[in-house]
Amino acid sequence: LMDFGAKQNIVTQLLARGCDITIYPAATTAETILTEGCDLVFLSNGPGDPETLGSIISEIKMIISHKPVAGICLGHQLIALAMGGKTEKLKFGHRGCNHPVKDLIKDKVYITSQNHGYHVSELPNMFEVTHVSMHDQSVEGMRHKNLPVYSVQFHPEASPGPVESAYLFDEFLDLVNLYTMGGEHA
Repeated sequence: LMDFGAKQNIVTQLLARGCDITIYPAATTAETILTEGCDLVFLSNGPGDPETLGSIISEIKMIISHKPVAGICLGHQLIALAMGGKTEKLKFGHRGCNHPVKDLIKDKVYITSQNHGYHVSELPNMFEVTHVSMHDQSVEGMRHKNLPVYSVQFHPEASPGPVESAYLFDEFLDLVNLYTMGGEHA
């Protein structure tokens, strides 16, 4: 788990699924993470403008070329930037616990918690949208078409009410299975 301001419930959700977790500070290098070994690199939420994190974005790009990667909120934005997408500041940030988001794969709307001022404004090449905001149609989730990389803008770990989007942690962990079945990727 790369910690950009991680919420404790991310750790709780991963532990509940039997994960062994190593928490790395935000500025940890790809080399350190890859050398120590892991099955999945999880990019946490955090504050601020993702475009100011250039050196971290470069490290994430290196990690994506070797390991499955999942992300939430800032992690989602950092994946987009590392893979050539774009982010921008929202006129009005998404804040609160009653944001309807449509899972395009399941064709189902979930009520989510959100707390961000930036969003993915341009999808990277080879990514598909998996979730959209029902309020403004902004990208709320994306997945690489070939690599085991998947992220969401909202907070599936949050539980101010419904916990219906916690299923995403199972889907994030499925990236490990995709990776091991498909072998190393470049």
